[in-house]
Amino acid sequence: MREKPSSIKSTQSSKMPQETKVLSSTCEISSVQTTSPSLAADAPKENAEVQSEAVKDKEREYITGTKLAMVIVAVTLVCFLVLLDTSIIVTAIPSITTQFHSLQDLGWYGSSYQIASAALQPLTGRVYTNFKTKWTFLTFFFIFELGSLLCGLANSSKMLIIARAVAGLGSSGLMNGSITILTSSVPLHKSPPLIGVLMGFSQMGVLLGPLLGGAFTEYSTWRWCFYINLPIGAVVAALLVFIHVPEQTAKPSGISTLTIIRHKLDLLGFALFAPAAIQLLLALEYGGKQYAWNSPTVIGLFCGAAATFIVFLLWEHRQGDEAMIPLSMVSKRPVWSSCLMMWTIFAMMLSASYCLPIYFQSIKNETPMMSGVYLLPSILSQLALAVISGALIGKLGYYLPWGVACGVIAAIANGLISTWTPHTSPATLIGYQILLGAGRGAGFQTPLIAIQNTLPTTQISIAMSILMFSQNFSGAMFLTFTDVILDNGLKSLVPKYAPHANAQAIIAAGATGFRSVVAGRDLAGVLQAYSKSINHVFYMAAALGVCCLIFASGMGWKDVRMKKPAAGQV
Repeated sequence: MREKPSSIKSTQSSKMPQETKVLSSTCEISSVQTTSPSLAADAPKENAEVQSEAVKDKEREYITGTKLAMVIVAVTLVCFLVLLDTSIIVTAIPSITTQFHSLQDLGWYGSSYQIASAALQPLTGRVYTNFKTKWTFLTFFFIFELGSLLCGLANSSKMLIIARAVAGLGSSGLMNGSITILTSSVPLHKSPPLIGVLMGFSQMGVLLGPLLGGAFTEYSTWRWCFYINLPIGAVVAALLVFIHVPEQTAKPSGISTLTIIRHKLDLLGFALFAPAAIQLLLALEYGGKQYAWNSPTVIGLFCGAAATFIVFLLWEHRQGDEAMIPLSMVSKRPVWSSCLMMWTIFAMMLSASYCLPIYFQSIKNETPMMSGVYLLPSILSQLALAVISGALIGKLGYYLPWGVACGVIAAIANGLISTWTPHTSPATLIGYQILLGAGRGAGFQTPLIAIQNTLPTTQISIAMSILMFSQNFSGAMFLTFTDVILDNGLKSLVPKYAPHANAQAIIAAGATGFRSVVAGRDLAGVLQAYSKSINHVFYMAAALGVCCLIFASGMGWKDVRMKKPAAGQV
């Protein structure tokens, strides 16, 4: 469907004197998009580009009706699978390590996926900018599905780790690709409610992962944690392959693929960035587990990551707008504020999705299946608020209040959850989770909307890849921090509350196996130690909520609604 300027408007325009036509055209462009005074003062050139993009938005080709519904369903399913893949393995890992006798590889089943995804993610923005969106997206999805198949077929721990890395490489281009497809399929002012639907349903993947992983492991086999991606992938391919997906920008034509790869993708920038990211993640993965934090290995990895990252920044500065991560774009306040806000939101969500099942399974002694059921209050409230806030942003026009509300509510909710004890009532458990899910749902899509309404369409794909990198890198880092807080909490609190218990044996037994190594007289004290350790994680999450509030305030005050033409222009 192509939106065309009104024929009446064209007729009137042709009858105007030349000076009047120029003035009318100028007024029309300036009335299309309302910008905040601070942004106008800081970057008038960039705002003029965004305003002209809003005018061009009327002339682009979009899809509607059944085709649009099919695209929305397809990209939402993909995002759901990507986020599901990050958490579904949590409850399956004990069975995997038992089958492969690979307890020493436990951390790699998650980190190999995160490292591969984070290392490649920034480059995917350049890939989407230079190649056809739909086929690039389907290529990444095929790699993701191949990795899932290999995970299901794995016959050794090493094969599973490699397969997880393959799946991670594929996932690196899926979240930002989904947002790119969705926003190129509808006019800019119609995207907020659709992004709300996408983010609301897809985030259920993180929260439902432990539930589904526990159900598959308990009633079938852990391999279905990966096989589940295959039939859903077939549905996605069927929905997308025959639909024309509009392009946000004109893609290079008449240029060979090899030429694009050599001159458009900033492969040297990628060759510098990937080792920096991998070294940092390895340092976080090794620290406090395989090596002490002050060991030469961990310190060397941190130093190597810092040195390589400095060289990467110098190279990106030299490349300018052709860089993999253009520094001129990232330096804009709404862009870096949105990335940092996404960083904090995802860190809060993954910390909760990791610790809440431990609370229900370890302290409340529930099965993996039932612990997932007890997460429903936060899941449903997050879904509801994501959809509602997306619809209201599209109607009322402003995303900043929802970002601020996200930080405030999430900080309060995480603080309240940090007061849980082994004897907290069900009503309190449900109420605090509802508040937590509502806070996250209110603001999850605001960074996406802020970036779309700050940058011209030529930079959207690159910006989305950086935003998704912030999300995934945050997950990799804060899951490590969560693990460290839990371990250190148990080491210090078990001797305090259960002096006769063996803290090392309790930690080695795992979150659900410690009851078999704890004497009856010590159980109450161990449960108290577990509860206090989880409380410490939510102290961190509450602090992240405050940071989220601070970063949200930098996204800018902008009306994203489509502007109506002035009376003299109709």
